[in-house]
Amino acid sequence: MTNSDNEGRPVYLDANATTPLEPAVLDEVMHYFIVEFGNSGSRTHEYGQAAKSRVQRAREQVAEVVAAHSDEVVFTSGATESNNIALLGLVEHGEKTGRRRVITTAIEHKAVIEPVEQLARRGFDVVFLPTTAGGWVDPQALADALTPDTLAVSVMQVNNETGVRQPLADIAELLRDHQAYLHVDAAQGFGKELAALRDPRIDLISISGHKIYGPKGVGALVARRRGYKRPPLVPLVHGGGQERGLRPGTLPVPLVAGLGTAAHLAVRDNETRMRTCLEHKSAALRVFDRLGAEYNGDPDRVVAHAVNLSIPGLDSEALILALKGAAAVSNGSACTSHSYEPSHVLIAMGLPVERVQGALRLSWSHLTAEVDWEDLHDRIAAIR
Repeated sequence: MTNSDNEGRPVYLDANATTPLEPAVLDEVMHYFIVEFGNSGSRTHEYGQAAKSRVQRAREQVAEVVAAHSDEVVFTSGATESNNIALLGLVEHGEKTGRRRVITTAIEHKAVIEPVEQLARRGFDVVFLPTTAGGWVDPQALADALTPDTLAVSVMQVNNETGVRQPLADIAELLRDHQAYLHVDAAQGFGKELAALRDPRIDLISISGHKIYGPKGVGALVARRRGYKRPPLVPLVHGGGQERGLRPGTLPVPLVAGLGTAAHLAVRDNETRMRTCLEHKSAALRVFDRLGAEYNGDPDRVVAHAVNLSIPGLDSEALILALKGAAAVSNGSACTSHSYEPSHVLIAMGLPVERVQGALRLSWSHLTAEVDWEDLHDRIAAIR
């Protein structure tokens, strides 16, 4: 899609919900839909061999982002499925070893909170760590909750609503000599914040293609070995034995190829993308500072591609209505927006109800069209 295709439409500022496709990714996906349409499990002819070869290259491309080995990459339908495999897949091991404590945070995505709630229903001791007012979890809270029978710790890399980075390096160091499996939901940070996920102490990493300019419907779970031992995961679905038995079913080769290309470009173009996002962020903050915005999330920890803010006296629905036709924005997670419930993330941060109700999330990318920030300012100023 070109800029001309979007003429007359609002500028897209909801990249935390999903990102547009990189043109090179689209080309790759279409090639494997139309030309190389073989099944990667077919070994008797060149169509299958071409598909298998591309899947292997995609494993290498995804693994490169987090400094893992290609055989540690399991393709899934997205981060939600990866989270479920990572957490629910440890149940059998936890029951066998008597390690029944699972620690996570109060600000996780529902794709982690709901599987963890399933663990609680199965008799596991689940601990939700509180967050600071800045939207990040203090590693000391984890240290206080950690016990010898802790099976797993699950902490997101970047919060999807506030854009706040979690202190993964400190958490990984805290767990360096502990046997608990460390899982990271990296949907919002994979391919953008590179260094944090390259720590070998992180055992399990969930990623989603459509957050890094790749196709929807594909993602991966990186399951790192400790020495020669893989994480003791068991599959949630059975039949076929694909993906080392953890995720059976015919691989969607076009989507996997697209994810591989998106991962490769994320590493190659990381610095230039970051600069572009920071330029958008600086322009946004200059405008919202003039409107007296209150920023939800520690500004020193917020990523380059997002901001969450409230404007005193205005609720988010009024703000979204004022920006209608000019900018596509949101007031929270796209996965729960249908519920109209106050953000559990902002509530966990201890923000006043009025500020939570007024919260607006803007998120952009290196593909974002030029934004008329002055027009956005004037639209909001007119309803104050």
